[in-house]
Amino acid sequence: MPTRRIGLFGGSFDPPHLAHRALGRLAMQQLQLDELRWLPAGAPWQKAGRQMASGGHRAAMLAALLQGEPGQVIDTRELQRSGPTYTIDTVRGLQAEEPGAHWFFILGQDQYGRFDTWRSWPELLQRLTLAVADRAGQVPTPPPALAAVPHRVVALPLPRQDVSASDIRRQLAAGVPPAQLAPLVGAAVASYIDHHQPYPQGDDQG
Repeated sequence: MPTRRIGLFGGSFDPPHLAHRALGRLAMQQLQLDELRWLPAGAPWQKAGRQMASGGHRAAMLAALLQGEPGQVIDTRELQRSGPTYTIDTVRGLQAEEPGAHWFFILGQDQYGRFDTWRSWPELLQRLTLAVADRAGQVPTPPPALAAVPHRVVALPLPRQDVSASDIRRQLAAGVPPAQLAPLVGAAVASYIDHHQPYPQGDDQG
């Protein structure tokens, strides 16, 4: 039986947007994944101090974004875990459940550039192949500590995406109607934001 190829895509997804979906689609294709698991973070330690939309809202918006995307599923285990979210805990649990799979971890150059600050990062390098979004043709560049350790890394050639979750939140806080942000988040996510108001107007979360 062929080894299953599983991708992991973690993040706060606050809110999820079309650049996230584009990277997910690219990973499915370029890495020939059998499955891509999206992992909305519960309390990411890197973002301590910033109030996020609730985990329920973020998971629901992610489900709206991924409607009709084959092979892509949402895993909410980090939302159900108390305390700070550490990727190593999630990876250990997932690999214990399916030990024979080939695991890829999808991340951006900014995350790759500070990967050596993550908890138990040498163990993560042993457990995963890193798939780094290669924006604007730039070769993924590791920090010095990472460069000194042999690890598996592949580049995902993602076309430039002029969209960021922080900019979307700022626009919503400024009173921009969610429908006007559909070109950034997609119609389904814009509709969810409009109906459920996970980002109160005037609450600029940075």
